[in-house]
Amino acid sequence: MSEAVSALKNAVYIAGIAEISEMGAVGMITLRGDLAAKPLQKAAVAAAGVNVPDQRQCLTEGTGGMAWMSPDELLIMCAYDDANAKLADLRDKLAGTHALAVNVSDARAVFEVRGPKAREVMAKLAPVDLAPASFTPGMFRRTRIAQVPAAFWMPQEGVFRVVCFRSVAQYVFDVLCVAAQPGSEVGVF
Repeated sequence: MSEAVSALKNAVYIAGIAEISEMGAVGMITLRGDLAAKPLQKAAVAAAGVNVPDQRQCLTEGTGGMAWMSPDELLIMCAYDDANAKLADLRDKLAGTHALAVNVSDARAVFEVRGPKAREVMAKLAPVDLAPASFTPGMFRRTRIAQVPAAFWMPQEGVFRVVCFRSVAQYVFDVLCVAAQPGSEVGVF
């Protein structure tokens, strides 16, 4: 079996006002269905290791986590090597339930933006109110990063995680690096 390779092979940029790094191969499962249904909730919690998040929230614990994507969609995150087994378990638990579970790990790229100016870097690229009182750790948004669809959340203050399609990973990395160039501070936050 071949070894998983992330889109940008763990690219890193550390010369700017925030550190930008590709997170490597991350396990991700899209789960669609009735989020109020107890069987779906129970299966999702077992796969992610965290509770089902509220609307526009993301909960993480170690390599596991779950993000609210839409009224009928969750994104379950796990170690890359665990994704297929978790998918099989989800499908077993949801047999006979109207739901869809798909391993999207190889179709996505994940980046981390870290540092005291991380909020400023993200605010330059996404049409989201990122003021500290408006966007706090645990919040999740599906939006755009410059010209492409993406989603992001803050697992903790000063750290953002960004998920995008693998096909635009280089573009997202590049615009994050440009937004983090030395001397590009705006001084808003």
